[in-house]
Amino acid sequence: MNYADLGYLRLAAIAPPVHIGNPEANAGEILTQLQQPEIRSAALVAFPELSVSGYTCEDLFFNNDMIVACEQALVSIAAASTEQIVVVGSPFRLPDGRLLNAAFVCQHGQVIGVVPKISNPNYGEFYDKRWFVSGAELELSVDHPLLGNIWVGTQQLFAVGESRFAVEICEDLWHPMPPSSSHVLAGAELIVNLSASPELVGKADYRRDLVRMASAQGVCGYLYVSCGPMESTRDVVFGGHQIYAENGMLIGESDRFAMDTCSFFAETDWQKLRHDRTRNNTFAAASRPVNYRTAGTANHYSLQSIDRVYPPHPFVPDDEAELTARASEILKIQATGLARRVLASHARSLVLGVSGGLDSTLALLVCLDTLDILGRPVDELLAVTMPGPATSEHTLETARILADVCGCTLREISIDASVKQHLLDLSHNGSHDVVFENAQARERTQLLFDIANQTGGIVVGTGDLSELALGWCTYNADQMSSYNVNVSVPKTLVKYLCRWYAQHRASEKFSKALLRVLDTPISPELIPSDSDAIAQETESIIGPYELHDFFIYHYLRNGFGARKIYTLATTTFTGQYDEESIKKWLSVFYRRFYTQQFKRSTLPAGPKIGSVSLSPRGDWRMPDEADVSAILEQIDTF
Repeated sequence: MNYADLGYLRLAAIAPPVHIGNPEANAGEILTQLQQPEIRSAALVAFPELSVSGYTCEDLFFNNDMIVACEQALVSIAAASTEQIVVVGSPFRLPDGRLLNAAFVCQHGQVIGVVPKISNPNYGEFYDKRWFVSGAELELSVDHPLLGNIWVGTQQLFAVGESRFAVEICEDLWHPMPPSSSHVLAGAELIVNLSASPELVGKADYRRDLVRMASAQGVCGYLYVSCGPMESTRDVVFGGHQIYAENGMLIGESDRFAMDTCSFFAETDWQKLRHDRTRNNTFAAASRPVNYRTAGTANHYSLQSIDRVYPPHPFVPDDEAELTARASEILKIQATGLARRVLASHARSLVLGVSGGLDSTLALLVCLDTLDILGRPVDELLAVTMPGPATSEHTLETARILADVCGCTLREISIDASVKQHLLDLSHNGSHDVVFENAQARERTQLLFDIANQTGGIVVGTGDLSELALGWCTYNADQMSSYNVNVSVPKTLVKYLCRWYAQHRASEKFSKALLRVLDTPISPELIPSDSDAIAQETESIIGPYELHDFFIYHYLRNGFGARKIYTLATTTFTGQYDEESIKKWLSVFYRRFYTQQFKRSTLPAGPKIGSVSLSPRGDWRMPDEADVSAILEQIDTF
């Protein structure tokens, strides 16, 4: 597998030990790094600001021997470059005597562009204006006796693989209007920042957030490479902090304070970034700068493996503290949305079908919070459980326990007789077919809406995002409600929310009831069993929800194609699901997602809680008749 074909490019940020004021020795360190097998696998290798001379040279920058030595070092570094892009920092003296702090971009044995630093800080520990001039508005061709004809300017893009990148230097990122703002609008999908950022208490957090938000604002990848502690430590210490962020998400960072070489690797995903830019019409509609120059060649690049890790449960935070914060906020969003709908409809009750399963249990928790927000008594929550031909005693008892521990009103209405009559009216043959299953779902929904009419209430929906994506609901039955609080909560997150509530908010008795729900197999309970056991287990029919949520996230949020989703899933779930199983359930996902769109086209209202939503009024508009056959044929070839 060539991961480059899936949009990945490996990036390397390298901070070797620096020999202050000795460009020849620094070039030797850089050339040694470029020969390392792992570094040779990268499409782009970046070294820190002024890595050829050392950042802390001070007035040595005025010395002619130093400048000439830097130029000679650059010749040897450029000569060693191949198809791989190499970016190094060096002082550079223009023919008119002005001295620039610059980034040199090298490929195919030559310097293909020189990008000067624009913002030279002159405050606190920084004194850059003593030595360097700003490269703002500088765009010129220089015939250099050693480096040949080179272009010097800030308005440059460089090809890498099938993508393009641009360069800014250290303080440029801190500027209110950083040059990267123009670079990304000109087409750069990656920004490379050569930096020399000293360490202060709390600065690493600030730097990390700055890089992350720069990547979000530019809808880009942002590679930050800073010099290490072998720089002069007379007044400040440098930590060698290397960071990569992508559209607001921190992908990875290096440890700091390594006394030897600090090597950091990350993969950028330019296909994902193009998808994000296409969907973000604010970015797409922004005016584009003109007169940008593009250099470098988009050579074919091969990448046989990636280090980038994709969590198996992308909707669920790994960190316990983050999960707690997210869980609390999600429940607040759900409850606030429902509270507003109650006020708008002047509802006197919340009517909720309680099955003893996960989704209706989460909706129950939301209803309790809603009544608390509104300052209304819990008996305004009318829980209705409707046992039918396939209802197990276990789930029925769970529904009773839940209503009891939360103190709400419970109505228990058997649908056995009404379903039997309904099927008789249809002259049904008695088989356990889709008519038999859907008759139960529609009978329950009819009862809920009629009870809402009786009590001046609204029907609270329970179906989750995963079920909607797969069409695992009955049209004009559990697909319908007055307001669906779970509409954008995926199944894997439903589980974690219920578990979090049991651990952090519920009484001991309530917690036991929630854990009972969590231990129950997921089932629609529409097919009778010969015993009290649950006859239908959803995940054995349509596949594991953790796989489907993985597919949903990367299809909807990242715009990944079937091949890419399959490849990432086989890596992420190694040892858990074999390749054939993943292929099988991926086909199920695509087939159901496309053919069941008609159910999503008529969804009731509900709150959006994350970046992935299937609302036909907001995030996902899709024709009911879309053809999935070509994608299924492609999956068959995997």
